Amino acid sequence: MKCLICSRDSQYFEDTKHHIVYFECSSCQFVMKSPENFSNFIEQKERYDLHNNDENDAGYQAYFQRFIDFVLPDIARPKSALDFGCGVSSLLSQMIGRDGVSCDYYDPIYHPDDSYADQSYDLIMSVEVFEHLHNPREVFEMLSNHLTPQGYLAIQTAFYLNDRERFLHWHYRLDPTHVVFFSMRSFEVLAKQAGLVIVKSNSKNMILLKKV
Repeated sequence: MKCLICSRDSQYFEDTKHHIVYFECSSCQFVMKSPENFSNFIEQKERYDLHNNDENDAGYQAYFQRFIDFVLPDIARPKSALDFGCGVSSLLSQMIGRDGVSCDYYDPIYHPDDSYADQSYDLIMSVEVFEHLHNPREVFEMLSNHLTPQGYLAIQTAFYLNDRERFLHWHYRLDPTHVVFFSMRSFEVLAKQAGLVIVKSNSKNMILLKKV
C-alpha cells in the first residue's frame, strides 16, 4: 500500500483483537486504516449525530477556547478566517468572530455551501477533521492554496507518537470514523510539499503552519 502522504511503500500490521488492518509509513510516520474501513458520509453522520455539540455548553466552549488560545497569540490579527469541517455547529467561527475576525465555515455534511472555494483567507482552521480524511494530502494542499500570502493553517488532530505498541492501546484509533493518523513528521512532509513552514506545535494535538 502506498502512503497517502509521501507515496512510499507502507508496512502492513494488524490489530487482531478488533480485526483492523493498518499501514504504517516508516518515512513520514503516517498510519492509515485499510481502505475497506473508510466510512462514507452517511456512516460518518450517524456517528457525529451522537456527539454533544450544544453551543451553550461551557465545556464545549472551553474546548474551542483552548484551540483559539493556541492559535491567535502567535499570528498577526487575521482579517478573514475559515473553519473547515466545522461539523453541525458554527461555534468556533462565532467565538473567533468576537476577536474581530470575519470567519466563514464549511462542512461537507452539515454546511455544504462551498462558497469558500472562491475565497482566500488569512487563517484556516480545521479541528478534529484530518483524522477522517480519505485524501489528506489533497485536502492539505487545497487548504494551503486558499491561504493569503503569509496566511496560517491551524490543525487539531491527535498525533501518532511513532510507537506501534502504544498505537494499539490508543483509544483514538477505535473511533470507526478515524481512519488516518499523523505524526509531527507527517506534517513536516505535508508542509514541505505545500510550501508551508511549521510555526509551532504543542506536540500533542495542535499545530500551526504558515505559508511562505
